[in-house]
Amino acid sequence: MVAPRERWDAVQELCAASASWQVRVVEGGERRQDSVRAGLEASPDADIVCVHDAARPLCTPQLFREVVDAARRHGAATAALPMIDSVKRVDAAGLILTTLDRTELVTVQTPQAFSMALLREAHERALADHLMVDDDCALVEHIGLQVVTVPGDPRNIKVTGTADLALVESLLTVP
Repeated sequence: MVAPRERWDAVQELCAASASWQVRVVEGGERRQDSVRAGLEASPDADIVCVHDAARPLCTPQLFREVVDAARRHGAATAALPMIDSVKRVDAAGLILTTLDRTELVTVQTPQAFSMALLREAHERALADHLMVDDDCALVEHIGLQVVTVPGDPRNIKVTGTADLALVESLLTVP
């Protein structure tokens, strides 16, 4: 697990209380990509690696299993949901340039899972090419390989503000 050093004790305590496997915590980096690379370096024996944001606290064990199983079959997989809103491309002034076909668009969630060799190769190439991206699927795409999607979970929301946190809290109280 990758976490800031000041959170290691709390992370170790949570992991010890809720998991039956050994967890090693390592220092993250300045950006997500740096943190994932640190996790890869600390996991030399893994066949499959799963990348998940702590900002998505409601991810179910079932979704993890589905993404990991798909990565075992295809090399790379991520959870995704179909777009339900109309999507527009706009210019710098905010004027709509075009409407995108949402039937071909998804929103991507974590977890994302990869064969270790594939994700290491993608990170090495990104480092060599000075490529910075927001998710590991984009790194795999950069080396010309495909990532399969599995159905995501609408409850697997990303907490980015206080309204999201309130929603997570309310979802935790719903049976």
